[in-house]
Amino acid sequence: MEKFAFTLQSQSDVEAYIADCSTRYERELLVEIIALIKAGDQEQLTWFGGFGDSLRQILMNVNEYRHALGFGFAEIAFNRYGWFASPKFLDFEEISLGQSYIRIGRGPNGSWAYALSRQYGTAGASGPLCVFCKKYPDRDTALAHALAEIKADMTKYLGHPDTTNYKQDVLHQTLKAIAAMEVSRAQLSLF
Repeated sequence: MEKFAFTLQSQSDVEAYIADCSTRYERELLVEIIALIKAGDQEQLTWFGGFGDSLRQILMNVNEYRHALGFGFAEIAFNRYGWFASPKFLDFEEISLGQSYIRIGRGPNGSWAYALSRQYGTAGASGPLCVFCKKYPDRDTALAHALAEIKADMTKYLGHPDTTNYKQDVLHQTLKAIAAMEVSRAQLSLF
């Protein structure tokens, strides 16, 4: 596959791609790129071109890089496959809630985020702690939102008729761990 290179003559390629793209961030980036082409800004087009070998890879990598900036991660680095290297959050913690857990971390600019790994029985769900997570101003706020989300999620499956995927003892164990953490956080706030 030939590497895609932005030039001042790339407008027709970009317009053809924009007609088929389905995501808002892709359309916004493509409109920005078309404006650069029309302005004759080859320096900025070259910067965009440094983010990948195909137009799709460039768009995805620039999108992730810009999300990373929201947490204060400014380094531009790629993995061996040419995809944006996911930055590592600072003050990373993994908080166990029985079989489920919360991953929490801070970006260099002080913004915090969390990701959940939920285990219901044989069913479950998990997501990475990454730059696409919602930003919070401090650890306590992020943790409070994480606890509230996982508590609401576990509670909605209480009494579920599918007791293989949603084992009631697993749900109760997780809710008990959440309650203990909430009590501990409340006691710490008194001091």
